[in-house]
Amino acid sequence: MKYRQLGRTGLYVSEICLGAMTFASENSGMWGAIGAVDQKGVDDMIGRALASGVNFIDTADVYSFGQSEQMVGAALRNLGVKRSDVVIATKCFGEMGRGPNDKGASRGHIMDAVRASLDRMQLDYIDLYQIHANDPVTPVEETLRALDDLVSQGLVRYAGCSNWPAWKMMKAHGIADARGYARFETVQAYYSIAGRDLEREIVPMMQDQGMGLMAWSPMAGGLLSGKFTRDGAGPNGARRVSFDFPPVNRDRAWDCVDAMKLIADARGVSVAQIALAYVLAKPFVTSVIIGAKTVEQLDDNLAAAEVELTAEEMAALDAASALPPEYPGWMLERQGGRRAPEPFKKKG
Repeated sequence: MKYRQLGRTGLYVSEICLGAMTFASENSGMWGAIGAVDQKGVDDMIGRALASGVNFIDTADVYSFGQSEQMVGAALRNLGVKRSDVVIATKCFGEMGRGPNDKGASRGHIMDAVRASLDRMQLDYIDLYQIHANDPVTPVEETLRALDDLVSQGLVRYAGCSNWPAWKMMKAHGIADARGYARFETVQAYYSIAGRDLEREIVPMMQDQGMGLMAWSPMAGGLLSGKFTRDGAGPNGARRVSFDFPPVNRDRAWDCVDAMKLIADARGVSVAQIALAYVLAKPFVTSVIIGAKTVEQLDDNLAAAEVELTAEEMAALDAASALPPEYPGWMLERQGGRRAPEPFKKKG
């Protein structure tokens, strides 16, 4: 397992992060359809992940309405994990109650949510606290001030965001720098070989600002696992069957699967491992979040850390998954591409 610097911080996290969205009871509604791993299964998975060198676990308060956080915390206690040996990330924003203020990125909700998350996990602090979504109502200044206070109080060590547009993250950095607030050190965003939209605006912004990327759904909700076919057939109980998310251009996705299968067959590994290895090979990716329902699935995903794709294999996968030209990108490259310093030229 390799470890990578988390944004501009001095904290190092494993290149594979164990996602906890599948930790839930079967009666958790939509969350139960995504995954229903019970406490023993959670203990087994976290134990296996830690033994494989993973030191990074990501959850959110809204996952199974708090059950995921509770199960993560219980597993750490059951396994006797030393607190400083694991980096815990969680998120707030989602609707956690029926009241009008039980959601969002307001100061009020953030302050309530962080205390509730700490109570559920029975922890003294959260390593990385992320705003789970873009709040079109709350001023960015209000959100940042609340996060800065949490950092000052020692309840949170670093702040991040998830699913924000590039322009708003830049606005947040400007405000934080001007006022001396804690900055967003990371962004958690969807990125896969079949969903490379991130490269248009967010990746250049991240590289300019030194932000770390936590890539969620690197297998596009299981669609890139190699277990689905062009005619829509897939394994019973697969997440994509009951929860068709994230949105994917299917034609491009199948082209990617075909290209990955050639490499997977030649190497004797799973298509899923190639999908993960592709994302891990991108220089702007800090950690890839994997979610599993079984220890066997987890083991297969963890093995992706040992797969190093060659330049020729990456070129073939880049070609199969290339983004269609979009303005102003094609004009920026046409007019200024030759002027860019070599380290900043777009790769992949």
